Amino acid sequence: MATIRTVAAAALLALLAVPASSSAQTEPTTKALPATKPAAKAKASPKAASAEPAKGAAPGEGSGGADSTDKLREAAQNPVANLISVPFQNNTNFGYGPYSRTQNVLNIQPVIPFKLTPEWNLITRWVTPVLWQPRLSPVLGGETGLGNIQPSFFLSPAEPGKIIWGVGPVLWLPTATDKTLGVNKWGGGPSAVVLRIDGPWVFGALVNNVWAGTQNQRVNQMLIQPFLNYNLPHGWYLTTSPVITANWLAAQSDRWTVPVGGGVGRLFKVGKLPINAQVQGFYNVVKPDSGPNWTLRFQIQALFPT
Repeated sequence: MATIRTVAAAALLALLAVPASSSAQTEPTTKALPATKPAAKAKASPKAASAEPAKGAAPGEGSGGADSTDKLREAAQNPVANLISVPFQNNTNFGYGPYSRTQNVLNIQPVIPFKLTPEWNLITRWVTPVLWQPRLSPVLGGETGLGNIQPSFFLSPAEPGKIIWGVGPVLWLPTATDKTLGVNKWGGGPSAVVLRIDGPWVFGALVNNVWAGTQNQRVNQMLIQPFLNYNLPHGWYLTTSPVITANWLAAQSDRWTVPVGGGVGRLFKVGKLPINAQVQGFYNVVKPDSGPNWTLRFQIQALFPT
């Protein structure tokens, strides 16, 4: 637990230490296209910077500079972009459980797209939770291990219009290493994502519902994750992406978890590797009796543009 917090704190300090004026650190490695205008006119307007990539162009491909940074940043904020990425999302939940302890959940979420046809892509997203669970009862001590892996598969248009979307199944795998870390039953359900990119704004939502197990070991829960980003110069952006959940098997008073909050992020480079980093804080305005009071989320996302 201490190691996870130390790594997260060090990564956050590294993010803040990157000078905002350093173009060498904010511009990802991209394939430059031949310049068609003098250098003095190369800076794109905000509207042009947020336009969709040319047909056949990979995320981040373009004339370079701020425009390519904006393209890659928008792709990183798009759950169904044709872009390989590996996010490490750490959630520290404060006031969790009957003894109001601290819980930590590290979600490793590699995203790998596949081109099925010239018209359709398949976006795969594997959510692998690694948990540190505090003591939950006098007979159940703290536990560290793997939770239930939840892979999602989104069928999405290769060349979307103004509205970007993807639909497909989400699975629930019996991979929990302890009974306090998950329900070891097979399951699944539907999943969908929809978003729009409008100038500096990127907004949308991801929704799924999972059913798993039978009798005493059952899962029936919904996840809604709205997201809203406002992109700023030099790779910075403001963001909010709360994870709203509903446990349909719980009593009405313990069913919903509704966080409110947000934070800041930035796209920068470590060597030649583009990195998208962000930190957010959320207060749970609605929660179960044993749910956490608030959450600190830190995410590092490595990007691999083609």
